[in-house]
Amino acid sequence: MITPLQAGLLLLGLALLVALLLYNLWNARRQRPRRPDAAASAPLPPGGPAEPGLRLDPVLGPLAQQPPAGGQDASAVPDLPKAVQPQQVLDARLDAIALLLSDQLVSGDAVLAALPVSRRIDGKPFYVEAQNTQSQQWELPRPGERYHTLRAGIQLVNRAGALNEIGFSQFIQRLDELADSLQLRPEYPDMMQEVARARTLDQFALAHDAQLSFYVRARRAAWSPGYLTQHAARVGFVPGLLPGRLVLPASTAGAAAVLVLQYETQAALADDPEQVVLNQFSIALDVPHVARSERPYVRLRESVQQLAHSMEGVVCDGAGTPLQGDAMDQIGAELEALCEALQARELAPGSVLARRLFS
Repeated sequence: MITPLQAGLLLLGLALLVALLLYNLWNARRQRPRRPDAAASAPLPPGGPAEPGLRLDPVLGPLAQQPPAGGQDASAVPDLPKAVQPQQVLDARLDAIALLLSDQLVSGDAVLAALPVSRRIDGKPFYVEAQNTQSQQWELPRPGERYHTLRAGIQLVNRAGALNEIGFSQFIQRLDELADSLQLRPEYPDMMQEVARARTLDQFALAHDAQLSFYVRARRAAWSPGYLTQHAARVGFVPGLLPGRLVLPASTAGAAAVLVLQYETQAALADDPEQVVLNQFSIALDVPHVARSERPYVRLRESVQQLAHSMEGVVCDGAGTPLQGDAMDQIGAELEALCEALQARELAPGSVLARRLFS
């Protein structure tokens, strides 16, 4: 026969067991990644091609999303339709330029056929231009045209560093071969002067380069990729061309994306992405690549704050330290001073020269 004490203990045990079960269910639900609202979901438009992270030529545009198969040099510049062929590329402020002269007209077809497959030397892009006989303007060689004068240039500096004596010598060797094949007379610049100019420009670039990333980390419940994508779409992000990447497009067609949102690539490629747990993502700004008219830092700050609020996250730096308003104000002031320095050097953020230098 069960005594009242035993019955009370039994009921208490059952109550504790039910409470423990309910707590475990609640905790499991709380730890489950948040999923997008199916009622609010809608297909998102694809991102534009000119997004950071792809293989881009700052003048010619996208080169390739992935390295080509068969060992072909991925830096080769693709053929462009005549209608979109860009005009003058070389600039004495950024390139070491050599003249290639001829006593007779040279066909554009012959020039294009003689160009090497690889358009990079020691990690630096180089271009060959021809002077149009009618307009006297420099342009990339075009089929069907005929030219008296050509010039070639190699970029002095990019994010891989400054052009050195070895790279300059390789440039001369490459152009000697081109001159021989087209019967041209080369006039080269002084190597030591150009290498010294490259080092000076590289010092400036190192002091004024800025690639800024803010992070948003989950306070409590993690997120699924779909939940993140849905919230990011509400502040203007669209899918990029690479997995785990969303971009905030520029107002000008073909310009580099203003901001890039990045999360784990493996999460984006998972068989069931909605079961993947995301605890953080980043939003990055490549300062020299985005025009100041786009208000890139203001939009970066607004985007991370809006997403942190709507997704119950916290804005952090790369070390995980939360960023408060005064810290963001200080970063903004420093970026403004950096942009002013670039502008004074005729390297305005978003310009072709700035994108070439910081590529």
